Amino acid sequence: MVNSILTPDRRALADEHDAQPVIHHAPDGLSDRFALGFTKLLRFTADTFFAKRYGHRAIVLETVAAVPGMVGAMFTHLTSLRRMKDDEGWIRTLMEEAENERMHLMTFIEIAKPTLFERLVILMAQWIFLLLFSVLYLISSRTAHRVVGYFEEEAVISYTLYLQEIDEGRSPNVAAPAIAKHYWKMADDATLRDVVLLVRADEAHHRDVNHGFASKLGGQPFDPGKTAPYPAHADDIRLKA
Repeated sequence: MVNSILTPDRRALADEHDAQPVIHHAPDGLSDRFALGFTKLLRFTADTFFAKRYGHRAIVLETVAAVPGMVGAMFTHLTSLRRMKDDEGWIRTLMEEAENERMHLMTFIEIAKPTLFERLVILMAQWIFLLLFSVLYLISSRTAHRVVGYFEEEAVISYTLYLQEIDEGRSPNVAAPAIAKHYWKMADDATLRDVVLLVRADEAHHRDVNHGFASKLGGQPFDPGKTAPYPAHADDIRLKA
């Protein structure tokens, strides 16, 4: 049976297609334009397979979204060792980003149970994106972080439209999964809408951090004070039985 949670209608899909980020980094130069084009290609691919199934698309996207932080942390760690220089806190930030995106995935798995076919797509998407992003990071870490910034812009759009789906009654506002309540320290009566709000806030924070990293690597100014606030997360992410 197909899970109907977060399944948008035709009008919602049209709204999403026309939506633009409230906060958008205007591309400047070839590196930024490549990053934006690559992001749009990924978005088109996701829409092709999962546009009419929001919950299932979230699972695939969050699987991919959890890759850049781990890749970036690994290469930054190796660079720090090789150059014998301080990482300026980048490794911890990127590792936390990867963990955060993985928790998004664990949450949406509880909401939209993936089919065997979708699990195979997830496996293929993760390997392909891991290879592509690793090569990109080695060639230009600035471009790689800009890709993630644009990727998170698209995520903020999607989660904003999740909220629209819920608020307008086209998607049931089910109870939040136990793992989400634990991770975000939510109330016992928290709902899916509360989860989406927190996930969107996480993505906005990652958007600003990665755009900031890209700008700093490109020698451009970066004001950490303008980074979107990060929701509180549990210190122990494992849900005890």
